[in-house]
Amino acid sequence: MTEPLIDLRALLVEREDFEGGMVSRLREGLAQGGSQVRAMREITDTLQKRLAVAAAPQQKKIHLKLGISLYFLGHIRTAIEHLNKAEGPLAAFWLGQAHMYLGQARPYADDDGDATDHLAEAVKAFDRAEKSGYAAQLTQLQKAGVLRLQKHLGDAKAILAKLKDGAAHNAEYYFQEGGVAEAEGDPVRAAKAYARAVELEPRHAGALFRLGFLNDLQGNDQDAIGYYEKCLKYPPVGKGVLYNLGILYEDHDQYDKATECYRRLHRADPRDERAKLFVKDAEASLTQDYNPQDEQFSEEHQRVLEVPITDFELSVRSRNCLKRMNIRTLGDLTRVTESQLLASKNFGETSLEEIKAIMNAKALRIGQSLDQGQQYEFRYRPQQNLSPEEQATLNKPVSDLNLSVRARKCMNRLNITTLGELVQRTADELLEAKNFGMTSLTEVRERLVQHNLKLRGD
Repeated sequence: MTEPLIDLRALLVEREDFEGGMVSRLREGLAQGGSQVRAMREITDTLQKRLAVAAAPQQKKIHLKLGISLYFLGHIRTAIEHLNKAEGPLAAFWLGQAHMYLGQARPYADDDGDATDHLAEAVKAFDRAEKSGYAAQLTQLQKAGVLRLQKHLGDAKAILAKLKDGAAHNAEYYFQEGGVAEAEGDPVRAAKAYARAVELEPRHAGALFRLGFLNDLQGNDQDAIGYYEKCLKYPPVGKGVLYNLGILYEDHDQYDKATECYRRLHRADPRDERAKLFVKDAEASLTQDYNPQDEQFSEEHQRVLEVPITDFELSVRSRNCLKRMNIRTLGDLTRVTESQLLASKNFGETSLEEIKAIMNAKALRIGQSLDQGQQYEFRYRPQQNLSPEEQATLNKPVSDLNLSVRARKCMNRLNITTLGELVQRTADELLEAKNFGMTSLTEVRERLVQHNLKLRGD
């Protein structure tokens, strides 16, 4: 039997007051699907018209309704404008939620706002909510979340310790416990806490997202997709959900679903240039011709190119010369000329013939990629005259760049683990990786600049 739709108009338009218990009904109504979201948009239009003619006392009540409604529709900045003009504990609490939403220090957080300022405003709003009578446990849990985002982990843990005895059945408590565990580098403990939060509150979007993210990192794609898709039912749907889900859809060749995720992002925030570029990349994938035999051949060829030189029995001289030149795979040998090899110290004709024999056995040739018109320079170059500080920078893990999920997955596919390995790649080489488009390339370049580095050829 289909559950009857919640009458959102009766909740928001026909009633003069709006109280805390109604927020849960509002969320339930929006979770019922597309027609309810359309109804909510029409309701906000109606409230805007009433606001224009209402007397001052009534305007504050309408600002409260509009602020909370727009928050759940994902229009966070506009919601803040209305909540600042409302009054009372409910307005203060949701103002804090809105500021915290924009202040989360993640790759997809609010691009044109100062995250630090938003978090500071969130603390003020939660303090105001508690002082004016909002449930103290809820406001304290939200403050713990803000403190964690501000890197004040000890203060966040202190709040949770005080609340522990009285919060055994509070989903938000376990969500915040999970956040602390993640910050402390314990994803297993975090996942258990998030799972407990979802057990207590199946609609807890924050816990669902973190479970999706943790599974995403572990390569459990189907579980991650399942959690992210559940998040779509419970507004406001964060940018991280749509970006990460879209990328997973792309990884599984579901480009129609990926495109819809990115279009939804772009509709919600037309100023988001990243979303615009992701839409373009995904739409391009929808129109590409696909030949399974070509893909199979390409994958088999790529596997051969990735075979390490150490798999072959080479003379000591040849092995040492290749090691000195940082040539590690058969693919590296396809991107270097015979003259470049012979120019290396102690690498003579005998060594060259030895290498040729290995390449021939794998149906490859020295310099083959260059001959085929792939404009690669010699990929691996020995680093000379580097200071200890420069070498330390190149030895840093690529994870230090804090790349988005899409770019990070491409780094894994290309087996790039350090900044030194990354800067030895050209832009064209990176763009050959699956789902690595101009958006990801721009992101990588911007992050490298922060370390005074750039890609080879830039």
